[in-house]
Amino acid sequence: MDANHSPNLGIAAIALHQPSWELENDWFGPSMPRKFAHHTGIEARGISLDDELTMGLHAVRQLQRDTGCNLADCRGIAFVSPSFIPPSVVRRHLAPAQAARERPGRAARQLVRELGLRQCRSIGLNWFCCGFTRAFSVINSRWAPRLALGVDEFLLVVVASRISRITDYSCLQTAGLFGDMASATLLAPLASRRHPVHFEIVHADAERQPTERPAFDFHLRHQVACPDPGGGLMHDSQRLVYALDGMAIADIAPRAMSAATGQALAEAGLCGADVDFVVPHQAGTGIVRFTGMQLEGYGVHGELINGLTRRTGNVSACSIPHALKESWSRLKGLIACPTAAVGSPGRPEVLRGCILLRATGAHQRQAVAAA
Repeated sequence: MDANHSPNLGIAAIALHQPSWELENDWFGPSMPRKFAHHTGIEARGISLDDELTMGLHAVRQLQRDTGCNLADCRGIAFVSPSFIPPSVVRRHLAPAQAARERPGRAARQLVRELGLRQCRSIGLNWFCCGFTRAFSVINSRWAPRLALGVDEFLLVVVASRISRITDYSCLQTAGLFGDMASATLLAPLASRRHPVHFEIVHADAERQPTERPAFDFHLRHQVACPDPGGGLMHDSQRLVYALDGMAIADIAPRAMSAATGQALAEAGLCGADVDFVVPHQAGTGIVRFTGMQLEGYGVHGELINGLTRRTGNVSACSIPHALKESWSRLKGLIACPTAAVGSPGRPEVLRGCILLRATGAHQRQAVAAA
């Protein structure tokens, strides 16, 4: 059996938490490139005043309201946050007390405690925009084979992305790209009646690949201009911010996502013609469009989901759950969800991955009933 294939697990529900504060492109004024919205499709982005742990809690509580799930049945939580600062950067720039707050594993354990859970395993991950995919890969290869979930039991993948806290708002190339969001995805056995599975996990994997040069790093900036909740301007005296080579990412990401899709299909014994929908990481409309063109070289001609960044921005590791939630009733057949991300700061690498999902009979019946 494929080590990345889980024969009895799938997505039963997804809940989203979106910040109430939306920062419009107008805030940037003349510093916003004129073609930014045209190339990315982004007109506004959410900014969270809550930290990542609180955002994750909001998403789980929303999932409880949506599904009525009993958290006592939760056997494991994978907590993903692409806005946590990587250890190599922490060691260079942060004091020990600050460094402790940047550990995803610590946040995962805190989330479990805040939810009052016992007998619940946890793991914390970053993996930037590939974090959701990486969490699925870990669950499939390490957790699912060992846990033997009961029919009423489930796992959660909780993502909290707060890139706003590490954004350099004076950088013309990257300041408007990312938005904040949190999501909670419930994974249940295919046999579950309490939580009917809508999308069976066929395959999930994420890996590192070398590139010609680094395209990502962190820098310490002083007197950084930032938005305030009233729509005005304030300044951080000191802020640790990320830096992206946007042109390099625009070139690398479509090829990485298409290659990850081709590899996933091959490892699952499928071909491009089997794909009915492609739900890629919503990095921006241009990158998604170019990804679709690259996918044609792998024989993938399924319907491409694009254009979901208009009021959210690139929500990083929340992108796939957000896109699945927004497209939920439309999806059918085999669905490919490729992702690409920057690698470790200062290293010449890219992260890439793909989740393959198959709509279940329960999902098809719900879609027919809704129509």
